[in-house]
Amino acid sequence: MDLPDLIEIVPLDKPVRAEITVPGSKSITNRALILAALADGEVTLTSALWSEDTEIMLEAMRKLGFKVKIQQDPNEVCNRIITIQGQGGKIPKAGRSANPLKIYVGNAGTAARFLTAFLCLRPGIFELHGSPRMRARPQTELLNALRPKYTELLAYYLHPTSPKPGYAIESLQESNMLPIRIYGMGPRPGKKCRVSIKKSSQFASALLLCAKVSGWKVEVVGENAEESPYVAMTSKMIEAFPHRGGKFQIEPDASSGSYFWGANFLICLENANSTPNSFVFVRNWPTTGWQIDGQFSHFWPPSSVLSRKDQLGDSIMTAIVLAPFLTKPASFVDLGKLRHQETERVVALRTELTKCGAKVVEEGDTLTVWPSPLHGAEIETYNDHRMAMCFAILGLKVSGIKIKNPACVKKTFPNFFQKLAAQPPHGLGAEIWEIKDGQRTRKLSGDDLFAD
Repeated sequence: MDLPDLIEIVPLDKPVRAEITVPGSKSITNRALILAALADGEVTLTSALWSEDTEIMLEAMRKLGFKVKIQQDPNEVCNRIITIQGQGGKIPKAGRSANPLKIYVGNAGTAARFLTAFLCLRPGIFELHGSPRMRARPQTELLNALRPKYTELLAYYLHPTSPKPGYAIESLQESNMLPIRIYGMGPRPGKKCRVSIKKSSQFASALLLCAKVSGWKVEVVGENAEESPYVAMTSKMIEAFPHRGGKFQIEPDASSGSYFWGANFLICLENANSTPNSFVFVRNWPTTGWQIDGQFSHFWPPSSVLSRKDQLGDSIMTAIVLAPFLTKPASFVDLGKLRHQETERVVALRTELTKCGAKVVEEGDTLTVWPSPLHGAEIETYNDHRMAMCFAILGLKVSGIKIKNPACVKKTFPNFFQKLAAQPPHGLGAEIWEIKDGQRTRKLSGDDLFAD
């Protein structure tokens, strides 16, 4: 059965000792899929995330003609062992002017941005289409980095031995938004791709993933360009990847793990005096340093200020939702990129926390949250997986937290609610109920809680 449209999380009423596994990193999995396709040989990805965003990328690879083999992972339901036959930088299939090869990316930002650059490597015509929200998310900086500059065109016209100019990319509706038509022309050695990451670091990652095969010279500019955590992740992955074939291990998703570190905070808060042995532990915590959110337990609880720029990534949302339980106000700064993701997350966090009774002030790209007594509320998730999971954790402590559209967690963590409800030590043992007409109608368990 599908997850109901509205569920209620019941606060935990007894001590918990749990060791939780979380699925593989979405960010690493989708980068690895691009690198595997570009590799010169067969690459096997172990512990790869199996969720909406990664399935979208894999479906694109199949449409492009790559041979893909998928096997169950024995250690985690939402992971897979994925084998791709890399083609040494070649893409097997392409479309033509009369019949462009169309790819749907849903609301997967990594797929939309990474495939935009990737498809330029194959002569042919492609179209990328997305969900309504993806059609509103920025693409301009990436598209302009790939397109030919006037100076490139002039230099090539005057000196045909100059590096060939860039790629024609046409907006089919709104300017510089999806859907787009890409006129792939193959590698362009020496092409200069200068890209700003002020709105999304994925623009730079898209170019860097393809730079070795394409011959592009990538220059990253904008906010914190030299130290951007997600750009650094891409560069480190490229260095470590088996480009001539082999195996590559995907580490667990640190953003997804942050919810259970958050649960540990709430459980220890509840049982500080009565049962100090209560704890929630996340197994196989990432140690490479590639994921900025791997530092969540280091930065939580925060001193007074926490930054989205260079301290935490998406897990800062977990910290914001937990902040009313701190003993002093906390400010969360540099949140601008949250506005351009699955939803306008800064406004969404302020709105839903305020609905629960928290004092929250939004000033520019900063949210300040005061210690506040909280109460139950019906949480709008805005079809954002991270909104659903953050506020579900809040429900482990606060009575009456109801989550709309909980199935949106399928984007990155389809078995999230199963982890909440499973009995310790593999879950938290939380009660989760279907809500209809304001009443609890059915206690959910097992397959009822899987977001499919």
